[in-house]
Amino acid sequence: MAVEPLFGTRAQKAFIITIAVQAIVVVTMVGLTFGIVQANPGTDFTNTGYKTLPCYLALFILAEIFELIMALDALRSRNIIQLMGIVLFHGALIVFSALQVHETHVAIYSCPSCIADSNDLSNLWNKVERFLIVAPCIIAASWFFLMFWIKQLYDEFGWVIFHVVGANPKFKSMYQFYQIFICLLKFDFFCFVGVTMQLLILVLSRESAEFGITITAIPVVLFLLAGCARAVKYEVKWLMTTALALMDDLVLYKLVRFYEPSSENQYISTRATLTVFTVVAFLLLLASFAIGIKCFRDFDKGLSESKTHGQSYTPVKMQVINAFGMGD
Repeated sequence: MAVEPLFGTRAQKAFIITIAVQAIVVVTMVGLTFGIVQANPGTDFTNTGYKTLPCYLALFILAEIFELIMALDALRSRNIIQLMGIVLFHGALIVFSALQVHETHVAIYSCPSCIADSNDLSNLWNKVERFLIVAPCIIAASWFFLMFWIKQLYDEFGWVIFHVVGANPKFKSMYQFYQIFICLLKFDFFCFVGVTMQLLILVLSRESAEFGITITAIPVVLFLLAGCARAVKYEVKWLMTTALALMDDLVLYKLVRFYEPSSENQYISTRATLTVFTVVAFLLLLASFAIGIKCFRDFDKGLSESKTHGQSYTPVKMQVINAFGMGD
């Protein structure tokens, strides 16, 4: 059985089309919500509560682009583990979009002075509520379609790991944990960008010390993520342990700041979403730490060799062409 080319099967096409279509619909719903509120007379987006809406739009655009890129990468590399991660990520989007219904309601009703006529608050909410509800419904419906196509893609791609690392179960296990770790690092990156975007747009003023700390943390975390990827690729033990430990500390610090009495008022209007994002980021980092320890234990025991097999894999069709000189 030869490996089909990218988008060479119905399951591949349907999987990417499902993600693309739901992304267009959801971003449209969120954009309509933002546009209706912005068009309402007297709306003031400089108000802390109302900043929820432009950030909500920005986060969904970021999430949908990220998911589409991850899907394309997973199909290109025949990475079934990354496809499973996308399904879990899609489930998290359902939770996030459902939370935004509540937070947008709070934003609109918590600032009656932001609307020229306070009697229009209910009318404004009634206009945008339907679009906010459609978003999680569309994401949830598409999630079931993705599960169906994932099953077919698993049957299509699942056997490729045998050709990647051969029949050696030890190499197979090492290579799978390596793939899981790299996949987790990609999702860690999204969660970090999502939390940082919310902090910079919604909460922090440029004059605050917290703003400076958040800006400083951006290159530090990106360096640590890149360090983890490099460490597991080249088996650098000290870099691996240092990067994982520091990332966990940074995320835990932010989570504590959301509820600390000295700073909790800064985060009160968006604390639910920020907490969910940060807790998920922390759990992902803990998972990355645990899987990283497993990869760390595989250093100098064949992990490098298993990755070499994976990177040098040639589809069966090309092996046949090369063997018989048909490409000349």
